[in-house]
Amino acid sequence: MSKKDMARRTFIKRAAVATGLSVAFSGVYVGLRSKGTPLDLDDQALVTLKRRTFTPPEKPLFVVARGKDPAKLAAAALDAHGGLGATISRGDTVLLKPNVGWNRSAQCAANTNPQIVRTVAELCLDAGAKKVTVSDNSCNNPAHCFDRSGIRKELEGLPVDLLIPTERDFVEVDVGGEVVKKWPVLRAYFECDRLINLPVAKHHSSAVLTLGMKNWYGILGGGRLRGQLHQEMAAGIADLAQFARPDLTLLDAFRVIFRNGPQGGSLRDTKDLFTVAVSADPVAVDSFGATLFGLEAHQVPFIPAAVDRGLGRADFESLDPIEVEV
Repeated sequence: MSKKDMARRTFIKRAAVATGLSVAFSGVYVGLRSKGTPLDLDDQALVTLKRRTFTPPEKPLFVVARGKDPAKLAAAALDAHGGLGATISRGDTVLLKPNVGWNRSAQCAANTNPQIVRTVAELCLDAGAKKVTVSDNSCNNPAHCFDRSGIRKELEGLPVDLLIPTERDFVEVDVGGEVVKKWPVLRAYFECDRLINLPVAKHHSSAVLTLGMKNWYGILGGGRLRGQLHQEMAAGIADLAQFARPDLTLLDAFRVIFRNGPQGGSLRDTKDLFTVAVSADPVAVDSFGATLFGLEAHQVPFIPAAVDRGLGRADFESLDPIEVEV
């Protein structure tokens, strides 16, 4: 029996657990502001937006896949996880949140692998998604980042919305965190039925690593104000993880930056690991990601901060990872 067949059998045995996935929404009130600037709480005209309060099942599936073709790798990992049909219902609106922070080529590994982004977008459509949006609020010039990363080109020909945000694409809300309080948040976050996080694993000079939970910086507006979040980074990342609550995280560790992150820039800073990890538990995914850099979860400050808030588990091995070779 092949490893993939074993992975499928493991999935079938544990499918009843996976059906515990659920998403509930509560109202978040924000104000309207004209001239394309972020919506603001202080204005008088109010609208109600959905706020995601997704809670992973008690024992979610956890898949680790390895292989040298990024598209096949992502597809095999999601297949072993039960397919995106286990997460997406026909007619759903889906937001894919890759890391497209930097004006770097795919070879530099500063952004999520473009073939992985395309594959997940295709699989969302195959699962019956009515609308798929791909977006990130880049640190460098956004148009240049989406072009040079290769993501814009990979998405050509797909019925997918590529959202390169401007100020009018954010709404100012009370995030409710210890550090991240009132802040402009990407409007598409509130408009989606399903949220899938597609981070890339990298060294980070301030946060130790950037993985899944750190990737939520990209749903924030505020331009240079985002730099303020580096002052209390562990708590700030935990705030965003508590707010975002993705339905699924797929960690791209096909090629990683292991030094001089998060931008990198030299191929000497990169290493091919040919790996992805998938789970509904974002903390478990990040904890696994830390091991790829020779670190334990407690050595990455935002991971224990997230555990303390009950956002997931650091002991990803307790989830009996399904391993797939492609």
